[in-house]
Order: sequence, then C-alpha cells, then structure tokens
Amino acid sequence: MAAKLSSRKRFPEGSVCKPCWELKYCPYGQLVEMFPFPDDSRDTTQVKRDYYTVMGEFTSGHLKTEEDVWDAIARLEFRVPWTTEEIRGYDASEVGCKVWGHACPVFFVQSGFTETKETRRQDRTVPRDIMLKVVRRDNHVCQKCLKYVPDNEVEFDHIIPYSKGGPTTVENIRLLCRSCNRKKGNDLEGLL
Repeated sequence: MAAKLSSRKRFPEGSVCKPCWELKYCPYGQLVEMFPFPDDSRDTTQVKRDYYTVMGEFTSGHLKTEEDVWDAIARLEFRVPWTTEEIRGYDASEVGCKVWGHACPVFFVQSGFTETKETRRQDRTVPRDIMLKVVRRDNHVCQKCLKYVPDNEVEFDHIIPYSKGGPTTVENIRLLCRSCNRKKGNDLEGLL
C-alpha cells in the first residue's frame, strides 16, 4: 500500500486552508460531509453506478417529500464520479480533512481566494521593490502638495488605507512628504 501512495501526486505546494490554519475549525460544516473519502476503495464503475442509481430516484418519481429530495441531493453530492476520480491522483493525507476524513472542499476550489503562505505574509509594510517603483513613478514629488521630497523624508502611503482593505501594491501606494502623510490618517473622505 505504501508503494502505491508514494507514486501519487502531492497536494499543490504552498496551499493552506485558511479556516483550518487560522481559525482552528472548519466553517464548511455539512459541506465537507458531501465530499467523498480520499481513500474510497470503490472502483470507477461502482462509483458511476451509485451516482446513476441516485439520479434515477429523481426521474422515477420515488421522491415524495421534501425531506426525501434533500436526502437524495446529499447522497448524490457524495457520489459524483468526477470528484472521486480527481482525488484519486493524490495522497489521501494531502487531500483529506484532518477532522472529518472527507476530501476538503478547498482542494476543489483552489484559486486566488485560497490563502497561500505568500499571501499570508502580506501586511502594511511596503516591500523594497514596490518602494523603488513608486519613487521612480512619482519622481520624488509628494503626490499631495507637489513638492520635492528628499530621500530621508520620503514616506509611502496606502491610497485606500490598509485598515480599510487596501492592498500593498504599486497601484495603491503613493509617495508623500512627512507632513502630508501625517495629516491623512486612515479615512476615505479624500477619495470619495
């Protein structure tokens, strides 16, 4: 069994489930239970047969109550053949929820919205490469009072304040002199 698992692909490097990592609980709740177990031993034909059996309940008219319909939906979600096939290429310990045992929903919806180690390091501190790009773009001129700012007085300002969700990017950072930067604060009135 160990030899078989070692030949499988690993979960994408750097992927971290933000809720599990930061909140110490899974907010997906019942949704997790609708995903298959990563170590599901059923073969592909059995998974498809189970799926089409439940699908048949919808078309046959056997579902009489609302409760029957919701029960069938839950069983159907758990038996989706392409979901089961997708996770088979990964080590079960990499894909499975550590609490529930089912495949983690984050595994299927990884995108820019999924937290990674790199995005977790972002904060209000302006990285050196962004500082240099902003100084070149703004040409050592305060973007509020339009006065020249010497190197030792250059300050960087989040146009949309970091506390209001503004990113630390070249597009959201501007060069200000010390006095203009101290007056701004974190309000959005100047932008609105």
